[in-house]
Amino acid sequence: MQNEITAQKILLPEAVKMILTTLSDAGYEGYAVGGCIRDSLLGRKPSDWDITTSATPGQVKELFRHTIDTGIEHGTVTVMLDHVGYEVTTYRIDGEYEDGRHPKQVTFTPSLFEDLRRRDFTVNAMAYNEKEGLVDLFGGIEDMKNGLIRAVGDPMERFSEDALRMMRAVRFSAQLGYRIHEETQEAIQKLSKTLAKVSAERIRVELEKLLVSPHPEQFILCYKLGLTEVFLPEFHTAMITTQNNPHHCYDVGEHIMESIKAVRADKVLRFTMLFHDLGKPACKTTDEEGIDHFKGHPAVSAKIADERMRALRFDNETRKRIIILTENHDLRISPEKKAIRKVLSRLGEDNLRLLWEVQIADTTAQSDYQREEKLAGIAEAKRQMELVLADKECFSIKDLAVNGQDLLQLGYPKGPALGAELKELLAAVLEDPSQNTKETLLKLAAEQKENL
Repeated sequence: MQNEITAQKILLPEAVKMILTTLSDAGYEGYAVGGCIRDSLLGRKPSDWDITTSATPGQVKELFRHTIDTGIEHGTVTVMLDHVGYEVTTYRIDGEYEDGRHPKQVTFTPSLFEDLRRRDFTVNAMAYNEKEGLVDLFGGIEDMKNGLIRAVGDPMERFSEDALRMMRAVRFSAQLGYRIHEETQEAIQKLSKTLAKVSAERIRVELEKLLVSPHPEQFILCYKLGLTEVFLPEFHTAMITTQNNPHHCYDVGEHIMESIKAVRADKVLRFTMLFHDLGKPACKTTDEEGIDHFKGHPAVSAKIADERMRALRFDNETRKRIIILTENHDLRISPEKKAIRKVLSRLGEDNLRLLWEVQIADTTAQSDYQREEKLAGIAEAKRQMELVLADKECFSIKDLAVNGQDLLQLGYPKGPALGAELKELLAAVLEDPSQNTKETLLKLAAEQKENL
């Protein structure tokens, strides 16, 4: 057995039991269904529990005191129990999908089989209740044992219904460590361009889950199956861009994939590694000795990252942080306190800590040429940063021994000149922390005021 599957006795939460019992006592069928069953069989704690039933939405609403019409046109009612919501959806047959995303209409059905056969993958098409036990009509258990992501029925049909399912196939492959069934892969290749019909937000959510999964290297399937042509075409160019340089042993795309694997499972870090070298193809030059160089690529990579993240509707805070890390990923920071203070002043502590992780992953994914020296340099720079922080050395205007009010009392006018002087004082303190006393800074400010 390739994958360990727990005993098929699934422990339902008390609230789920209560919903299923209420449905059954009223003469309706009800099952927990989908990902919660898959995760339970894998011995994982489901993040949420979905329920499918033969009862219509109206009948469900009659049975429970507090419900919310979250998707009633598609048969879904949320039952609220102790401030927790449980989606209860009527068995349904989807009508024609006119836009590759949504059915034009749904038809309620009394058949659990019909409901399960419209679902995306066999591992997500299993249902369970304590009376009937596990219902596995499409070989989900067998596919789990064999480590397979396989579409329910005809994969061309499933992906034509909802193109996002192609991204979900890769995402589940990455989360579960499963391979995608050959016929399912072939269907994705044929229909990959239809992913353009899917909203940017839905693509981004799947991409995030994929990259922070235990197997982010499965992102390469997005390239091999043609999906990145829709949301990250620059990656295709990176995959065919060689790096004839002693510091590298991989092509640009391969190096990116290795760096993603080398960094911890954090959204900002893994997206930074995905974007950090995408500017290299545009910056590539080759010298007389045949050595490739990529001068200026961090800025170009940051521009690509900005454009792609805007297109994928990233939130501004995440987007800005990834851009900062991408722009600075190649920054070589001298392992001395003065240099560290200046970088801390420009980037801030949080960003610098993330940058060290980016640089370690980047270095780890390069050749072994000078690798140990590079990693030792980063380690020493990190050590110096900790000393700067432990000594509470000033690296921001707010930590200066004087403030704007002090300068106003010296006769500085409100406005740009005041801010410029505070920056000048900070620059002096970054060079020499001993100058960060009120007396010294006021004296320096008074001298500079004479030159205004």
